Amino acid sequence: MIPTDTTPRDFAALKALIIERGKSLPKRLGQIAAFALEHPDDIAFGTVASIAEQAKVQPSSLIRFSQAMGYQGFSELQEIFRARLRDRVPNYEERIAQLREHAKSASKAHILFEGFSDAAQKSIADLASKLEARTLDKAVARLAAAQTIYIIGLRRSFPISSYMAYAFGKLGIRHVLVDGLGGLASNDLTFATPKDAVLAVSFTPYASETVTLVAQAARSHVPVIALTDSAFSPLARDAEIWFEVAEANFEGFRSLAATLALAMTLTVAVAEKRGN
Repeated sequence: MIPTDTTPRDFAALKALIIERGKSLPKRLGQIAAFALEHPDDIAFGTVASIAEQAKVQPSSLIRFSQAMGYQGFSELQEIFRARLRDRVPNYEERIAQLREHAKSASKAHILFEGFSDAAQKSIADLASKLEARTLDKAVARLAAAQTIYIIGLRRSFPISSYMAYAFGKLGIRHVLVDGLGGLASNDLTFATPKDAVLAVSFTPYASETVTLVAQAARSHVPVIALTDSAFSPLARDAEIWFEVAEANFEGFRSLAATLALAMTLTVAVAEKRGN
């Protein structure tokens, strides 16, 4: 396929195209689309073989996906992902490689601290680069207008939802923390109405109960604001407003730094808007 004038030449345009076409792609290409949005750094630095293994597809599917996006081959598409990272400082991957190189002579605990710190910085920088003020303001307005804010975040996301519940309580904002204790989570949403709002947090692999509760709220026409990691997330599908938060990982553990920063922003901004 010969690239045309409409072939994306920067990551923002490519991301928009992937989101636009993602749900209509064949199953395997759809898997790649979701993987590319959730793990852009892996696309940038991986080989065809390693990326295919991670995305659970055949290497040839990467070529087909690239051509579906308007490129001649995978290397051309990969260059867009690499260009996204070139101007970033610090270079996360290089710093982690340096840390591991010196691991034998350094404290293991200190290596871990440096790694987790770098992952947190990378996550926050990534969110800051793509967070739109208009979307943030819209979410704050919706939450501030709600009679009751229902907060849903289970498993790995529970630290975020519990923090927001604590902060809303201190700020005098009416809320319900849907924690799933006793299997009564769905009952917590029984009295939610369109005058309320749901704030839900979940990342892949998505907590099944969170997905079910968000769908329940959407069916009841309760506005949903979601913090999740992909345009293909089931939360994004049912949310009125959603934020993409891609947390970096170190040694297999994902940071929650960017999610917490966004949660703190929403909490304080909602309190300020209500005060005004």
